[in-house]
Amino acid sequence: MLKNRIFIIAEAGVNHNGELEIALKMVDAAAEAGADAVKFQTFRAESMVSRSAAKAYYQKNTAGESESQIEMLKKLELDMAAHKELIARCAERNIEFLSSPFDSESIDMLVSLGLKTFKIPSGEINNLPYLRKLGRLNKKIILSTGMSEMTEIGDALDILTKEGTRREDITVLHCSTAYPAPHEEANLRAMAAMKKEFNVLVGYSDHTPGMEAAIAAAALGASVIEKHFTLDKSMPGPDHKASLTPEELKAMVEAVRNTEKALGDGIKRPLPEELKNKSVVRKSIVAMKDITEGDIFSAGNITVKRPASGISPMDWDNVMGKTAGRDFKKDELIEL
Repeated sequence: MLKNRIFIIAEAGVNHNGELEIALKMVDAAAEAGADAVKFQTFRAESMVSRSAAKAYYQKNTAGESESQIEMLKKLELDMAAHKELIARCAERNIEFLSSPFDSESIDMLVSLGLKTFKIPSGEINNLPYLRKLGRLNKKIILSTGMSEMTEIGDALDILTKEGTRREDITVLHCSTAYPAPHEEANLRAMAAMKKEFNVLVGYSDHTPGMEAAIAAAALGASVIEKHFTLDKSMPGPDHKASLTPEELKAMVEAVRNTEKALGDGIKRPLPEELKNKSVVRKSIVAMKDITEGDIFSAGNITVKRPASGISPMDWDNVMGKTAGRDFKKDELIEL
């Protein structure tokens, strides 16, 4: 991740539907959109979910209730060979490969694949053994905080840092774990609260429809922005409907980059494009009417008009009462 540049993660998640070819096309789409990274999910359903675990309500709405959560997730697994192909494609397309591990075995797999950054999904923020294992890796950590209280975030950070991860290597993402999340529940100002409370980099994992919240997060100081995308919103699966299309993802990236440029460095000063207009838009002291040499400058014979190539109106008091050293025509710039 680059300092002072928003790191944009295109969240592929499980929108590949367990098919490697779709996943590879998603890498291409994320790279084409200009994202910095494309993120997948690494898990073994048997290690992640018990057989009695029900689907989340949004999963029932989008993927139906005919199969259990574990049955659904089994179809969405990516094995080691698939991960290697995706990492190779990312290298070809000059985009970083990221993945969220959901169990201990998956952490081991991603370590063996050489990942330097690990994304902790919101559901693992209170998983003590998981957090300890990741904390010992001394890697960069991106921590999602959906469904979390501030105390839970603090506890997770304490565990990670106690195990050896440096606080400066952790980015905490505000997140609303709903698919989609209503705009009125985005609560973007929580980023500032977390930054103040925990003294860490903050960002936003966006589950709202559209891209407005992501752009607002950029304006509010997010260092990382993550957004789900899909190749086709009509595909079967739990997350497609709450995701951006590749075209929408590209538009979001461009909007975030433009917002980033617009934020500037915070120093108020005339900027290069402004200076071209300065002499045209500002004004000078000029003759209101013809003035004869020896006349006294007064509110009756001088005024202020464009351009700004003469005496500044801020010197008005210094000019008033002085004697004209020569004749001036109407609108001519006054000289002393």
